[in-house]
Amino acid sequence: MINSKLLGLIGLAMKAGVICYGADSVEQEIYKGKVKLVIIAKDSSERTKNKFTNICNEKNISIIIDEDIESLSKSIGKSNKAIIGIKDVNFANSIKRKYSGGEVIG
Repeated sequence: MINSKLLGLIGLAMKAGVICYGADSVEQEIYKGKVKLVIIAKDSSERTKNKFTNICNEKNISIIIDEDIESLSKSIGKSNKAIIGIKDVNFANSIKRKYSGGEVIG
């Protein structure tokens, strides 16, 4: 389960301008080689989850499927966004480390 600190980190990445969101935008940025981490809401459609799981496996990109659409959307100040791409490697690593239970340093 994503906690409030992690949602705050996603919000900070949004403010830093290193996030893309929405299926089309995230997919485009993945194929441009810019996305380092994909976060998908667990209540998004099975088709979306399967599609992005396959793309991420093919491109060797980490993926987190957790939280609900409302919480993810709220963390970036948007509405109805089921998928988020993190384009900055440092933010991606921090989010992955925090998600796995480690503390974020810095």
